[in-house]
Amino acid sequence: MFVEGGFALSPLMWPYYPDLLDKPVPRYTSYPTAAEFRNDVGPKDYAAALEAASGDVSLYVHIPFCESICWYCACNTGAANRRQRLSTYLDSLHREIALVAAHLPSDARVRRIAFGGGSPNAIAPVDFVRLFSELVMHFPLENPLVSIELDPRTLSPEWGSVVAGIGATHASMGVQTFAPHLQEAIGRIQPIEMIERSAALLRDAGITSLNFDLMYGLPGQSEEDLDETLRLAAGMGANRIALFGYAHVPHLIARQRRIDASALPSKEARFAMAQQGYRQLVDAGYEAIGFDHFALPGDPLAQAALAGTLHRNFQGFTDDAAPVLIGLGASAIGNFPDLLVQNEKNSGRYRMMLSQDILPAALGVRRSAEDRRRGRVIEALLCHGRARLDADLARETLPGLEPYLCKELCAFEGDELVIMSGGLPYARSIAAQFDPYRQHSPRRFSSAI
Repeated sequence: MFVEGGFALSPLMWPYYPDLLDKPVPRYTSYPTAAEFRNDVGPKDYAAALEAASGDVSLYVHIPFCESICWYCACNTGAANRRQRLSTYLDSLHREIALVAAHLPSDARVRRIAFGGGSPNAIAPVDFVRLFSELVMHFPLENPLVSIELDPRTLSPEWGSVVAGIGATHASMGVQTFAPHLQEAIGRIQPIEMIERSAALLRDAGITSLNFDLMYGLPGQSEEDLDETLRLAAGMGANRIALFGYAHVPHLIARQRRIDASALPSKEARFAMAQQGYRQLVDAGYEAIGFDHFALPGDPLAQAALAGTLHRNFQGFTDDAAPVLIGLGASAIGNFPDLLVQNEKNSGRYRMMLSQDILPAALGVRRSAEDRRRGRVIEALLCHGRARLDADLARETLPGLEPYLCKELCAFEGDELVIMSGGLPYARSIAAQFDPYRQHSPRRFSSAI
């Protein structure tokens, strides 16, 4: 659990106030959020940001393909069923790597590399090794920490050698649930033996921090289903667990229409599952990282929470303190002190831009000094459960905070706003009071629980 100075946590029941949870809010993996991205940010802005980068830099490499598309998935990914499609995408990604690296100044050093998607193991192992070699050849790597997202359904034995060969120490698997009837309901069949085999393969390959992505709020899911999944995940020794609530938005994600909406748990049942998951994992020895992430005490993420050095970026909670994150691949997002920039989402336009040696930046937002000030408050609330407020921000947000203050979900301690034990499920909603964009954004977000 969080130490003194972080969230004021206790094993008490979370109070349920549906009126405070009903309004959808962002996950705040950036501020401003991607909902504010506009097309007035482009290649020239991206080039200037790259050329101004210095010191520690992190890379995120996006592979927008999966062998099989799960019905619940909201990621920007497509089926890896055409060899030519994969080949042309990787050719463009190689070109982007060379183009981006050429803009970095000589004193920049890459200290972290993360591969995500989609699923990086949707491409052939030999193609992945070639991709990693391109990074080695073009970027100034300095003993980088390497992490990779993997789909256990297509994790063949060859991937053990690949993971070991690139020196990866962190891996994440999309497990979601161990219950066969729920796997069927969301289009992701993966027997427990498959997960056990994949976990063993990764451990043998040198993975020291293994994350399981799990979900609650699935169609037909019971508290017993969730209990078993959490028990199995902890029993397999997952170093980290991300426990997300399923967001059913078929009007935005067509593939979700295959999910039986009539079988989805009620809002109150979702809330109970979130609390059940939190309690069960804390009781199993995990440290709570914010509201929905958990890590064993020796894991770097738990250590960062303990030390007060936890951060939040497009990959969620992280111990990565680098001021620059470069996104590579279609739809990937880069984070710079003064700029958030997203690559072209359409793979055809992405390839076309790179064929002309144009940086594929298509969307983004310039971060003002005020954006950065509010972003620090939002990040501190979500990562540490408290934030120091300038007097003007405290005055401005007091009316919006009043319902949470009255219900003792948060409280002022001097010039700090502190999220209380019962306020954990409301952390994003409390943080959203500092986001003036949210009042005017037409984009729909996920529910707070």
